[in-house]
Amino acid sequence: MKYFHLVWAGLWRKKARTILTMLSIIVAFLLFGLLQGINQGFNDVVDNLDVNRLYISPKSAMDGLPISYQPRIKAISGVEHVSHWTYFGGFYREAKNAIPAFATDVPELFAIFKEIKIKPEYLDQMQRVRTGALVSDVLARQYGWKVGDRIPVGTSIWTDKQGSNTWFFDIVGTFDVSAYGMGFPSFYINYEYYDEAKAFGQGVVHFYLASIDDPLQGPRIAKEIDAQFENSMGETRTDTESGFAKRSLEQVGDINFIVNAIVGAVLFTLLFLTANTMMQSVRERIPELAVLKTLGFSDQKVLGLVLVESFILCTFAALIGLAIAALIFPSLKAILGDLPMPMTVVAMGAGLAIIVAIISGLPPAVRAQRLNIVDALAGR
Repeated sequence: MKYFHLVWAGLWRKKARTILTMLSIIVAFLLFGLLQGINQGFNDVVDNLDVNRLYISPKSAMDGLPISYQPRIKAISGVEHVSHWTYFGGFYREAKNAIPAFATDVPELFAIFKEIKIKPEYLDQMQRVRTGALVSDVLARQYGWKVGDRIPVGTSIWTDKQGSNTWFFDIVGTFDVSAYGMGFPSFYINYEYYDEAKAFGQGVVHFYLASIDDPLQGPRIAKEIDAQFENSMGETRTDTESGFAKRSLEQVGDINFIVNAIVGAVLFTLLFLTANTMMQSVRERIPELAVLKTLGFSDQKVLGLVLVESFILCTFAALIGLAIAALIFPSLKAILGDLPMPMTVVAMGAGLAIIVAIISGLPPAVRAQRLNIVDALAGR
């Protein structure tokens, strides 16, 4: 702290240049915080998914699986419950009001996802009302639905046997998926009613879900399931919930590679920017640094002054960028679910800021250290 005023004076010698450089660093680390936060948040969620659940999907993404597989999967040793999801899609009133609707075996589904909160009477009512629908409390609040409402759901995929693309469902209950996450499907209809009423594609589901009694037996159970349907028209691929989620994300793209490539390009450009700023700053202050050496400052002290200046410039601006990213992150809840900014991202950002400060500050600092007093004062 003894020479802080010298560092501070050098940093703000050219205010416009310093401010623009700091704004560039802030934007770069804001981008780093958001992208790596989303990436790391998804990875944390995927890694922490329930190990007692298996997802059975068709090997071909274009095909479904026969509904007749359900009892055969349930008969395998170690399997407790088996349900299925079939995408219905749909929208409420207008196409822009998309609804994540799925046809399913409701009792079995809620036995698999025990963390979802639902009143038992709603499950009973769902079994009694063929046109019944269970909706998440979030979706119900969004559209002002309540238990007892009869709502129209349009679809561009599944017409009924009368040729209509508008289906009517009776809301018999709501459920709370906050323990699982915002991305969980939030509108369920009875598969039997849907399968009988639709105009085509009877007897097919999109994939199965199974709960098992021992996660250590998961690999064995998965192999048995796939072996049972090997060489059939509907071959299966069984994954843990975590494995299925990772595979689904990979279909969108290699998120890790995309994020790292963007962040890497930004930081590489930033490195040249800060290095150029520090080189210009030292070049303009050569006579001043020579005076400091004349007054008794050692080579090591001059080296340290320039490095500290680079450190303050990079780390201060980087922490501001990371702080802004942390403040923005909760506003992405509607897209990402309830994912906080991982502290590992903040630590990584701080570490990268220090690395950028050292790499960009070291060359001009070494030049200042090797400065010859006579040549510097003479302007050579």
